[in-house]
Amino acid sequence: MTVEPAEKLLAPVLSAFWDDPRSWTLDTYRRHEGYQALTKALAMAPDDVIAYVKDSGLRGRGGAGFPTGMKWQFIPQGDGKPHYLVVNADESEPGTCKDIPLLFANPHSLIEGIVIACWAIRSHHAFIYLRGETVPVLRRLHEAVREAYAAGYLGKNIKGSGFDLELTVHAGAGAYICGEETALLDSLEGRRGQPRLRPPFPAVEGLYACPTVVNNVESIASVPAIINRGKEWFRSMGSEKSPGFTLYSLSGHVARPGQYEGPLGITLRQLLEMGGGMRPGHRLKFWTPGGSSTPMFTDEHLDVPLDYEGVGAAGSMLGTKALQCFDETTCVVRAVTRWTEFYAHESCGKCTPCREGTYWLVQLLRDIEAGKGRPEDLDKLNDIADNINGKSFCALGDGAAAPIFSSLKYFRAEYEEHIAGKGCPFDPARSTAWADKSRTEVNA
Repeated sequence: MTVEPAEKLLAPVLSAFWDDPRSWTLDTYRRHEGYQALTKALAMAPDDVIAYVKDSGLRGRGGAGFPTGMKWQFIPQGDGKPHYLVVNADESEPGTCKDIPLLFANPHSLIEGIVIACWAIRSHHAFIYLRGETVPVLRRLHEAVREAYAAGYLGKNIKGSGFDLELTVHAGAGAYICGEETALLDSLEGRRGQPRLRPPFPAVEGLYACPTVVNNVESIASVPAIINRGKEWFRSMGSEKSPGFTLYSLSGHVARPGQYEGPLGITLRQLLEMGGGMRPGHRLKFWTPGGSSTPMFTDEHLDVPLDYEGVGAAGSMLGTKALQCFDETTCVVRAVTRWTEFYAHESCGKCTPCREGTYWLVQLLRDIEAGKGRPEDLDKLNDIADNINGKSFCALGDGAAAPIFSSLKYFRAEYEEHIAGKGCPFDPARSTAWADKSRTEVNA
């Protein structure tokens, strides 16, 4: 039997022409079927567009995997209120790096998707909420929006259809909590970014108390390809319940980190093969399937299908497909401590379980890492994480608890070694990207 090379599994759609000169321009986008889907969508009834996206099986690429067409369908029609589309580009999950490269290399795929989505939900004003620190991306996105307005893809009477749409690019101030959709809406309205109590849900009362769809960048950017090439083409990739293509962010101790666009259901083993494997002379120890807020996996999970059902059945979440890979030089306690410090710092403080719980998790983890931990601290870690998980106001608390639970499940002995040995048995310098090169130069 002939085995095809691993690269044959890749399905570049969003990233198909990232390596073109000036890939971000309107001219380049048009040369690659750009805005052809918009013409087709404007010829369809809005409800038919919603049904088409729903039938394609496209699921949200921001973490939860909720069906995109179904979310659009929740917007009440004929209510006399303005409807809004808000694109969540506040990418800040540790390890997640797919939306920012997409916006930097191919912003018009998002803009075309926005116009189609707004036509479907009868919205005449859309917003892109971008992480403010990414200034080069912000400038490129502003230029792409300017090009779209000048070409008649935004503004009044888009391409003679009678449909009007204004698009606003908003730069956030850099709070991780604003990646949570209701905190994002509060921030967009000029208030402090904190999650809202639900119900009412954004589809009923979102931005300015009006029906609002909040979608991830990749979710909306995938829509033009579905409309242009067909829902059957989209369903020919991936699995039955998780169809289509997606961007996997491979990072950490791998030979060739980067964005790998492939069908849902591919495995980390296959992606690592395409990425040159782990760095020479080292082996995989643990990894995250969807960023630091998802329960970690070990080398035993290399063949888990990376789709929503496969990862869920194995005990984690696909999340943002941020595949952070760590080799045997990495201290699990140190990694989990750094992640937990991030969550404690980014907690908005609105609810007690998250505000107080993340603080005390950090204190315990720092003591264990410094050799001042006690055996009973491990049960205390688990207990505090349990008091946060499912009891906080939003999913940030659940994300903070996930690495605690999973690291204790798979690497409890490593925690115990820190306590018994009165300190960390790992050399942090060995886990740096340049460690092997430095040692080679010294030995030479």
